[in-house]
Amino acid sequence: MVSASVFKNYPYIEKIWDEMYNKHEVRTPYKKLYNFLQDMPVAELTRKEEMARRLFMSQGITFTVYASGEGVEQIFPFDVIPRIIDAAEWAYIEKGIKQRLKALNLFLNDVYSNQFILKDKIIPMDMIYSCPHYLREMHNLQVPHELFVHIAGIDIVRDADGTFYVLEDNLRTPSGVSYMLENREITKRIFPDIIPQNLVRSVTHYPQLLYKNLAALSPRHNSNPNIVMLTPGIYNSAYFEHSTLARLMGIELVEGKDLVVDNHRVFMKTTSGLQRVDVIYRRVDDEFLDPLVFNPGSLLGVAGLMSAYRKGHVAIVNAPGNGVADDKATYIHVPDMIRYYLNEEPILKNVPTYHLADAEERDHVFKNIENMVIKKTNESGGYGMIIGNAATAQELEAYKKVVLQNPRQFIAQPIVSLSSVPCYINEKLQPRRVDLRPFALCGPAGIDIVPGGLTRVALKEGSLVVNSSQGGGSKDTWVLNV
Repeated sequence: MVSASVFKNYPYIEKIWDEMYNKHEVRTPYKKLYNFLQDMPVAELTRKEEMARRLFMSQGITFTVYASGEGVEQIFPFDVIPRIIDAAEWAYIEKGIKQRLKALNLFLNDVYSNQFILKDKIIPMDMIYSCPHYLREMHNLQVPHELFVHIAGIDIVRDADGTFYVLEDNLRTPSGVSYMLENREITKRIFPDIIPQNLVRSVTHYPQLLYKNLAALSPRHNSNPNIVMLTPGIYNSAYFEHSTLARLMGIELVEGKDLVVDNHRVFMKTTSGLQRVDVIYRRVDDEFLDPLVFNPGSLLGVAGLMSAYRKGHVAIVNAPGNGVADDKATYIHVPDMIRYYLNEEPILKNVPTYHLADAEERDHVFKNIENMVIKKTNESGGYGMIIGNAATAQELEAYKKVVLQNPRQFIAQPIVSLSSVPCYINEKLQPRRVDLRPFALCGPAGIDIVPGGLTRVALKEGSLVVNSSQGGGSKDTWVLNV
């Protein structure tokens, strides 16, 4: 294929879309990077890999894996070979995500008010009401600018024929954007020349764009609104991200104990007295937001917060109740939402999905279970799922019994042959499967999507599970100007 040792014996795998290679030819977006790596000695690339690892370590770029009830903090695995998306591919992805988010925001406004989509039987009413994240407390609550989803992370995968699909919508407290930013900074450090040479679009303006969108939601319309980031605390798996984003935006990072509600207004406790809070970017789940409304035992939220929100005295980002829209059972109906609310055909396809509450679909899935991935409708991080071709017959039978106890909680999808990207592992390039999570910001002025996102990598050979909690890592994502 090539003479450079780093590419030596790189395997081409049939029936998998390799992002860098079209059979044995280098795809156009990768040619400059390919030529750069071809001229680099293996020892030098290994040195840069070690440099990246030390930079991640020294900067404390971590995540937390929960095992046996204990949180274990780990350095986030990073692969030094970037994933590249050309301008045309990105324009298609961007257009599809914007269409999808417009429909999802309209759905959330509708399902918490007139419920036309339920009355017209486009979506089953019992599926919505049985969703644990449907909040009756949000019914007829006028959210600012009619925006429920302000920050979204849409998971995109690519099948064996190169087609992009939406795998998941993350509309509650999507995480990972700090790793997108750090990945770019590390790449700049270890490869200072190749980013400008490849005309790679910047992602570093994300914090400024996020701050602008948050400020636009302030109910007081003042020039310097008080915005805070509400975190569950240092033991949360995404605490590194919370602290990073707060620092980059120049806003206060607070916990529930730092806030108080008085006369339906939210205040932050400071050494100089109480300061009025206008916007809360919360990374606390709905059920813990306000112990007077949701979980009474919560120590993470703020008593009276929902009262202040209902009165319009504070903005909460993302809005409570979004979970009904990113429930994996609701995901099945997003193409129907696009047709219903926008009168358009979906640009980005869904992965074919079966809801196991339907007896006929469940029977089909069970008969073909070795070719299916079965997931819980409200789990994340790769937990609670089973991949048919990677499980034993005993594991599959046991899982079927779990499904039958509450079929509403499960969906199934055919196993998608995720695209692969070269990764530098053990001093040679090896293909590993990837997905992509672009981050979209929805504000009063429209939808902005930073060009790129978080490419997550299944670092284990043959694995399709990219989640960091399941042994996955990430890499820098380049969107080219041409």
